[in-house]
Amino acid sequence: MEFDDLLHARRSVHEYSDETIPESTLESIFEAATLAPSGYNLQPWEFLVLRDDERKSTLKEVANGQDHVETADTAVVVLGHTDPMAHAESVFDDWLAKDYLPSEEVREALLGNVEGMSEMPESDRRTWTTRSTALAAMTLMYAARDHGVASCPMEGFGADALTEAFDIPDEYEPVMLITLGYAAEGAADVENERKARRPVEEIVHYGEFDPSEETTLGAADD
Repeated sequence: MEFDDLLHARRSVHEYSDETIPESTLESIFEAATLAPSGYNLQPWEFLVLRDDERKSTLKEVANGQDHVETADTAVVVLGHTDPMAHAESVFDDWLAKDYLPSEEVREALLGNVEGMSEMPESDRRTWTTRSTALAAMTLMYAARDHGVASCPMEGFGADALTEAFDIPDEYEPVMLITLGYAAEGAADVENERKARRPVEEIVHYGEFDPSEETTLGAADD
């Protein structure tokens, strides 16, 4: 699918059919997500994939009872590692092996930079990992749509309850949930008029930031 078509075809879908997503399709979707950019290419994202009814029911309990967590074929917990050093050595080893870095000394200097990031306050590290992990989540949703799979990003959940329910280690930040499945008939009809979006002239500021214009918010979940 051409990107412009993909962009306009994606919708946040809450109603799904009973059709099962093949494992090969899921693998392709997650493979595409790995191509998302991240600071220093540190790739802090990981995905907890829930497909059986019992685990999806548990997730629904910590997601404010939202029904599509259960009715979707697949629910994904998007996690971000809050320690920038978690994968730094292997990342920079790859850079060195592929001549992206001129020397071992430069590699060590980069590791020093990332070590400094690891010493940031917890709130700053949570912000850091959320920035990069959200890019991977959006890539995942576009990849899903390219495979004919509908999705919905979700921020309505209890992070502490989620980490406890699924034994997620403390060093991971739950960034969002994403449901995946084949849309029920009419649920992702692109012929329907899209929910309102703020106009370009309201959100783009050239040269200086001027927030004085009156805002008209569109729907956040479309």
